[in-house]
Parts: sequence; C-alpha cells; structure tokens
Amino acid sequence: MADSTPPSGPTLEQLTEYAALFTRTVTLKHYGLRINFPSVERVEVLLDSVQPEHRGGLGTSAVNGGVLAAIFDLAIGCTPALIDPTRRSATMHLSMNFERPVLGDSVRAEAWIDSAGSSTIFAGAQIYDAQGQVCARCQGVAKIARIPWAGGT
Repeated sequence: MADSTPPSGPTLEQLTEYAALFTRTVTLKHYGLRINFPSVERVEVLLDSVQPEHRGGLGTSAVNGGVLAAIFDLAIGCTPALIDPTRRSATMHLSMNFERPVLGDSVRAEAWIDSAGSSTIFAGAQIYDAQGQVCARCQGVAKIARIPWAGGT
C-alpha cells in the first residue's frame, strides 16, 4: 500500500477546499456522506450517521452492499485529487471484497494511490465499521481528465 503521490502535489489546504466543495454537492448530501483529507496522501469518506435506508434488506442491521459500493466508488474516484484537485476525475474500475458485515452507526472509508500514470490512477481503499475494524477492501482505477472540475479553482 505504498503511496506514490508526487511531492509537488496539492497542499492540505487545497484538498480541504476540494472536500468542502464536493461535500456540499446534492449527491453527497443525499447519501449523507462527506469527504475529508487527513493528509495529502489519503482520502476519507465518512458516513457519520447510518440511516435505515442505508441498511440491508430482509431485516439485517448491516449496511447494504450497494451503499458500500457507492462509498468505494466515491473514495477511489476522489484519489486523483491527491494529484490535482482542480481537474475532473472518474472511477473506471472497482474490485471489492466484503469480508464482514458493517455494523454500527457510522462508516469510514480510506483510500490512497498505489501508483499513477499521466492520466490513470491505481488506488486501494478499505471500509471500517464503527469500531474501526476493516470490513471491506477495494482496488480500483480512476481517470484524471485534462479539463477542470467545475468546483475547482
């Protein structure tokens, strides 16, 4: 899980601004998600308050796998911001392993860059339950575009 973010990447202040702008989007508000950058090498996606609609079907109290997939999509899709938060990016591929049920009232995902080319980023991510246990792992590929992100400066 080595980080390969170039030393000339964005500052924590720039990433914090990106996170604030992205967290205010309609989609993230709808899902109850927020983005955070604990460092210039990591992306966090936080679901601070798991709601009934986030839970699985058939009476389970675990967070639904589709919700976890959306969290992974967001986490991997935001890793290009670790290189340039002013450019658009998109998730191209996800490979997920669900290892245990995600229980509790909060979920945290953490993502990082494994390696990066000029426009393709290979990233990893993990989802943690409310007790901090790793419950799911993901490998993904994201594309960083040349065109600017509408929310970027």
